[in-house]
Amino acid sequence: MVLFTLFMALPIGYTAYLSLRRTKVSGLGLGAGARTEVFAGLGNYAAAIGDGELWAGWLRVLGYGALVLALMLGLALVFALMLDAAHVRLARITRISIYLPYAVPGVAATLMWGFLYLPGLSPFGDHPFLSAGLVTFSMANVAVWGGTGFNMLVLYTNLRAVPREYYEAARIDGAGELGIALRIKIPILVPAIILTTVFSVVATIQVFTEPTTLRPLTNTISSTWSPLMKVYRDAFVTGDLHSAAATSMVIAGISLVVSFGFLRIVKNHAFGED
Repeated sequence: MVLFTLFMALPIGYTAYLSLRRTKVSGLGLGAGARTEVFAGLGNYAAAIGDGELWAGWLRVLGYGALVLALMLGLALVFALMLDAAHVRLARITRISIYLPYAVPGVAATLMWGFLYLPGLSPFGDHPFLSAGLVTFSMANVAVWGGTGFNMLVLYTNLRAVPREYYEAARIDGAGELGIALRIKIPILVPAIILTTVFSVVATIQVFTEPTTLRPLTNTISSTWSPLMKVYRDAFVTGDLHSAAATSMVIAGISLVVSFGFLRIVKNHAFGED
């Protein structure tokens, strides 16, 4: 309880407090008493919700997230099923190789891929990977490369917990590996797939590392490319902590609504509950 208060409740409470304040400038803004904090009510929230830059960032993240979620979770599922197949060679080495990118820090991974994307340094030729038309795909590639291994491990661990007798009985009845995967393994994996999807959605909403690290390498990524990048700019570049705090609370609220909304939809439709 103490740790929760220190590392969760207090930061959230202080952020909420800042979001309800604003800086009032008197006169020319010079001197010790020229800037004072006053109560702003919901003014910062109204400004954040009406900010066109923020909504443009959400649209970019929506496109980025669609790519990342489809590719990352799809590959994780395929790899987990392949590694759990009856006859697979070098399973341990393959599993470690797929998981290893997840162990690379996000900044280091993005820098590595950034240099691979740069014309003149890239072994892939002079393709404009960081151009306006391809930069979203390039960032999505970094996220997929780094996140597939973790999701694969979650799904694979769940598969290994299933008694082997289920599969043996299916094989006796004439089912092949594809039939076992489609009719037994994937239905068993549904709770784990939901879990990894929720984690991945939250991570996508909060994307920051990839665009921020690649930004010095290209002029196609603005300082407000994603909502969290806008928070960083407002807080640490322009010094508007109150607007940044309000935007942070809006992002947190959207993350909660999307996560719980997704879980509710899955609960109602997949499990047949009203």
